[in-house]
Amino acid sequence: MDCVIQFHEVLQDAFGALDWPPIADGNIYRFHVPGDKAGTLNGWYVLFADGIASGCYGSWKVGSSNTWHSREPANLMEAEQVRQRIEQARRQREAEQHQRQQATAENAKCLWLRAYSADPDHPYLLRKAVGPYNLRQQGDVLLVPLYRGDALMNLQRIYPDGSKRFLSGGMVKGCYSILGAITPGKRLYICEGWATGVTIHTETGAAVACAMNAGNLLPVGQYLQYRHLNTELIVAGDDDRLTDGNPGRTKANKAAVALGCDLVMPPWSAIEPLELSDFNDLANWRAAQ
Repeated sequence: MDCVIQFHEVLQDAFGALDWPPIADGNIYRFHVPGDKAGTLNGWYVLFADGIASGCYGSWKVGSSNTWHSREPANLMEAEQVRQRIEQARRQREAEQHQRQQATAENAKCLWLRAYSADPDHPYLLRKAVGPYNLRQQGDVLLVPLYRGDALMNLQRIYPDGSKRFLSGGMVKGCYSILGAITPGKRLYICEGWATGVTIHTETGAAVACAMNAGNLLPVGQYLQYRHLNTELIVAGDDDRLTDGNPGRTKANKAAVALGCDLVMPPWSAIEPLELSDFNDLANWRAAQ
């Protein structure tokens, strides 16, 4: 069918060479995205062939979602058909995503229960000059718990070389790792990385929610602001001074504005190396002087 060939070309433009034809039966299918880790099925698509051929596609890994149709609707009836199909595909995608996230959450719970308290002498902890706090360990891999409320949803795995990976398919957006106890009327910081959170918690004594990345500061802040109305929310941003657009500062500022709360950044004195970007970097550099 022409629509299968057309949609296949659209998928290849988005993801790279794919050596299989899409199936046009209105069901959701997962596939391996070229360049992703072997064995993963992060890509997904839905294709409808009858009427105006239309479909949706995206990547679980990057959270993308795109729509396609073979031609523009000629009338309101055709436009409504396309709209309904896009809505159907959206519901299928959300159901599939929910199943993946729940399965990953169960896996995270099992891994967490089998793990043991983190070794204070783990290379990453020594390099960051922080204690293990609430971390656990499996082999030589540190496990950082990611919660949404009281539910453990995912784990960030930190390897001895400092590389980090979440469990595949798990929820990350709006999830966080907490340090200290969230207390009404007290300060609650939201930052990016876990080691940065430890530094802030150690220096202030306040609770810290570690969002794991700059793009998650706002979703975490919105969730915690709704659940803890009487806390003093503060966004603690990274300052990526050597990165184009400074995503750490830009997204931290955006989150603070949207949340209507204070923003704090590492208090540079103008003599620190520009490659330093967060509160942990600054604390360790000062300790070494």
